[in-house]
Amino acid sequence: MGEWTDWHKGYGKDGPHAGRLEVVRRCVSEALDRAAPGPLRVVSLCAGDGRDLLEVLPSHPRRSAVSARLVDSEPALVQAGRARIADARLERVEFVLGDASRTMVLEGAVPAEVVLACGIFGNISDEDVHNTVRHLPELCAQGATVVWTRGRFPPDLTPTVRRWFAEEGFRELEFVEVPGSTASVGVHVWPGPSRPFRPDVRLFTFLPKEQRPSQRRADPRPATA
Repeated sequence: MGEWTDWHKGYGKDGPHAGRLEVVRRCVSEALDRAAPGPLRVVSLCAGDGRDLLEVLPSHPRRSAVSARLVDSEPALVQAGRARIADARLERVEFVLGDASRTMVLEGAVPAEVVLACGIFGNISDEDVHNTVRHLPELCAQGATVVWTRGRFPPDLTPTVRRWFAEEGFRELEFVEVPGSTASVGVHVWPGPSRPFRPDVRLFTFLPKEQRPSQRRADPRPATA
């Protein structure tokens, strides 16, 4: 069993990631509500098994309008996500086994109206967080919503991340500190217009586990990326 397959057990009832997942799902649902009428695209980087989107989309009123590409590098999680897609008969949703840190894996799926970058920023360097934020406008359609997560473990980078989004021209809609944990969820809107997509960009590199910011602990509350 891979590291991230084991990590996903924390999404279970009363698990350390359950509260964050609940907030992310709400933000995803509201992002779909907010999108302009007509077809809309969703992309999810490091999507895990896709439950943040795939447990919202089947019952959402915009279901038939959505085409989505979810990307993850863990085969077991991708397999689980594909099973969810099949069970829900989401014919316009695809789950790609690939490296979400390289923009080439999103070619043909962007610009998107909803971009999910959850579980990433706590596992990469501060420089790579900044680099990813700088390139997010290249993935966004005009008016797109970006949903991201980062733990507030010390030193808390989230104020800086929010500033980086503002410096790129994003408008913050919401920043949620998840009760009972260090987790936080940010929601930003890209006012546009879209920036040219470049398929040859590396957004980030996951650090070795012992070097990841998410491994730091400030208190007994569970940390999450």
